[in-house]
Amino acid sequence: MIHDGITKKNRPEDLCLCKAERLKMEILQGGDESGGESDSFDWNSEDEREIENFQSSSLRLTVPNGAVLTGSGEASPSAGPSNSKVFDHFVSMGFPREMVSKVIEEYGEENEDKLLEELLSYSVIESSPKPQQRIEPNRCSLVLESPRQPQVKIEPDLSSSEGGVSSWENSDSDALSDEEEITKSLRGSDNIVLTLVKMGYKQDEALIAIERLGCNSSVDELIDFIGVAQMAKAEDALLPPEEKPDISKLNKRRYYELEVLGRKRPKSCEKRIISEDDDEPLHLPNPMIGFGVPTEPAVIKHRKLPDDAVGPPYFYYENVALAPKGVWQTISRFLYEVEPEFVDSKFFCAAARKRGYIHNLPIENRFPLLPLPPRTIHEAFPLTRKWWPSWDTRTKLNCLQTAIGSAKLTERIRKALENYDGEPPEDVQRFVLEQCRKWNLVWVGRNKVAPLEPDEVETLLGFPRNHTRGGGISRTDRYKSLGNSFQVDTVAYHLSVLKDMYPNGMNILSLFSGIGGAEVALHRLGIPLKNVVSVEKSEVNRNIVRSWWEQTNQKGNLIDLDDVQQLNGDRIEKLMNTFGGFDLIVGGSPCNNLAGSNRVSRDGLEGKESSLFFDYCRILDLVKNIMTTNQ
Repeated sequence: MIHDGITKKNRPEDLCLCKAERLKMEILQGGDESGGESDSFDWNSEDEREIENFQSSSLRLTVPNGAVLTGSGEASPSAGPSNSKVFDHFVSMGFPREMVSKVIEEYGEENEDKLLEELLSYSVIESSPKPQQRIEPNRCSLVLESPRQPQVKIEPDLSSSEGGVSSWENSDSDALSDEEEITKSLRGSDNIVLTLVKMGYKQDEALIAIERLGCNSSVDELIDFIGVAQMAKAEDALLPPEEKPDISKLNKRRYYELEVLGRKRPKSCEKRIISEDDDEPLHLPNPMIGFGVPTEPAVIKHRKLPDDAVGPPYFYYENVALAPKGVWQTISRFLYEVEPEFVDSKFFCAAARKRGYIHNLPIENRFPLLPLPPRTIHEAFPLTRKWWPSWDTRTKLNCLQTAIGSAKLTERIRKALENYDGEPPEDVQRFVLEQCRKWNLVWVGRNKVAPLEPDEVETLLGFPRNHTRGGGISRTDRYKSLGNSFQVDTVAYHLSVLKDMYPNGMNILSLFSGIGGAEVALHRLGIPLKNVVSVEKSEVNRNIVRSWWEQTNQKGNLIDLDDVQQLNGDRIEKLMNTFGGFDLIVGGSPCNNLAGSNRVSRDGLEGKESSLFFDYCRILDLVKNIMTTNQ
């Protein structure tokens, strides 16, 4: 295996610097960009892997004073000369023969990538100032001595299968008291964190490394991670701000205003930046009824919007309420400091759906869609009442997800219940109820539960029956599309104030349209849709919206686009000149990196999908600025 781009002229030091740059970029960009989709839930399963392919038996240490050390749990004999192709290949790259022999002796010739990594590490070590080293007799440990630091003794890797049981010692007479202090601060005997702290690293650095790499990571891996992070941080500090402009996702909106739009931004934009206050916890209302729901008295009857937020154009943004800490404060700050309205759709239908909405719509004179939808499970599905056991006390379904319970699970529940003539024991009841709540299973026969059918989910969400069938897609895709949609009755209640304001119809810019929840809500309210620009990445969802548009004999124009990131200022201005502007900008950016059920890549607004929120902000600003200029 020949490594492209490496010739005899390449120096090992240069290769190592390139490697360090790559590792730095991985850390700054949040890890691997690739990711696979789960079969069950609709989120991107990319995981942050800043450092990969570590070797647990070798110890590479960057101590806080900058010295780079290497050691091993066991002393190994020096490798003899080799005449293999692998040996010749690395020698021709400029590595010393003794070093190549030693690495091949230790790791074999099978994994050339691993050999190259170790050779690069050794090259850096050779070119760095070395502290004195000595091996204590009768101990398999490497003692590092430095005139500037107290003596530290490193035992073999705690996680190595070859290291056996090891202990940490310190020749300083105050070691025991220091250890007691550190142990108390860590709230337990966390040996790995304690080990890193004793080596001179900060406790925060150790905890971050363990969080990123996992609790089962070896000390070697954690040290390498901290070392690379320190190197990246040190290099960033050398760059002046003007040489490294911040166009990260969190400042994406301001970047587009300056570079893409080319227009002067409103003064209020200066205030809409991320601050330390984003880490303050957000207290969700209980009950979650927003500014009011049809069946409850209004909590807030009047509100005053910031001047920059006053419409038209009106905007309406939606996302999951239970987002990571600080997310909704950030969303509010980027949307003109408008206060979020948190609503659980269980007050509108028989299924819970906790969502946050930020909009500049009036909140007076709202009205619901009629007839009012069923609000309990038995009202929505009366045939289930016959088989519903008394010990299942559910009256509402949980949030409708993008996946359903499997046939194997429902069969397991049936077999568990058939063992008992009467009521099953409490432990069996708890198991069955837990699965029913998790997967929204309903009773369809004696001891038989089943997941909801797609048309039943459509009814609960306020869509016409067989709405998603119009796309000609599979059942799996129908569940996925429905799980990511609006609850139409909830959205229609908020948008109902527009009916009297636009009796002749509206021009809509629908971002992240999904299966057209906002369009269906406006249609059910009786508001004519004159022109709708629908932007949706999924071709399946675009087909569903197009099919609904044709089946309902809409008289207006539907223009569907596939990527919000390609919707630039020129395109928007051309559309607005054609239609005369937009009356409403509506949408909800992907919640993949915000949803609590995502344990893989819940990265908040910095996540790959959920960062598209900033494109909603960018496009909203473009529309407002163009309308202001035209006026």
